[in-house]
Amino acid sequence: MTSLLPQPSTSPDLTAAAPEPGSDAPVAPPRNRRSLRTSELFAELADTQDEAERTRILEEVLLLNIPVAESIASRYRGRGVGDDDLEGVARLALVKAVRRYDTDSGHDFLSFAVPTIRGEIKRYFRDSGWMIRPPRRIQEIQAGIAAVESELGARLGTSPRPSELAAALEVDLSDVEEALAARGCFVPASLDRPVGETGEMPLADLLGDVDPAQGAAEARAVLGPLVSRLSERDRRVIELRFFSGLTQREIADDIGVTQMQVSRLLSRILRDLRRGLERAPADTLVDAR
Repeated sequence: MTSLLPQPSTSPDLTAAAPEPGSDAPVAPPRNRRSLRTSELFAELADTQDEAERTRILEEVLLLNIPVAESIASRYRGRGVGDDDLEGVARLALVKAVRRYDTDSGHDFLSFAVPTIRGEIKRYFRDSGWMIRPPRRIQEIQAGIAAVESELGARLGTSPRPSELAAALEVDLSDVEEALAARGCFVPASLDRPVGETGEMPLADLLGDVDPAQGAAEARAVLGPLVSRLSERDRRVIELRFFSGLTQREIADDIGVTQMQVSRLLSRILRDLRRGLERAPADTLVDAR
């Protein structure tokens, strides 16, 4: 039903202010005219069975009420979802509301459409708006915080503390603290965001980097217990080869053997260490770290 989704430029804004004197722009009717005209259109819809006429009436209902959908969408801007996506969700929700509205319900169309649009937008946030998805319970608490935070802050005269939010929502303090900590899940902080007192340092400059010596430190911690069990000569060979960086010939001169014997010694020592690692219990290696 693509024809029921007109572009914003074609929709009349029934909430616009009156034009300046002398302007050629048409005078927009007041807001209550939208509600009245919408009711008239639904009455016409109930009295016709002509499909072309029904489509025309439904499109006019949508044109009249698109500003309402866009107004609701605008209240959710800046929360990690693009403005175009928000307006698209709001428009589709308006289509659903038009299709589902029951004229015999006794309620005004907008009293049915507004909650429908809000619900669809919130559902979109819940299902599609997260960069990192927290548990559903935390998502629901975040929505509750957003609903009461402004009102509570106005009443208290300051930003409400987590304990005050928890009391207002009747949930555990730990849940509120977790929900507040997960607020960045919609839009993670940019690494280029200025931080610090002067605001001249980007966040990326404060993040740690991979230490190139970390791998060697872990290897020493894991191999330490195994190396300590080697003979004095074997430990000397390991020290000269891997810590002092001597060649096999230089090691041979130091310990008084041939270069071939040093090569065999290194092969045997490394094989023994490898087998020791394979036989060592996992908890032993963890403790060694």
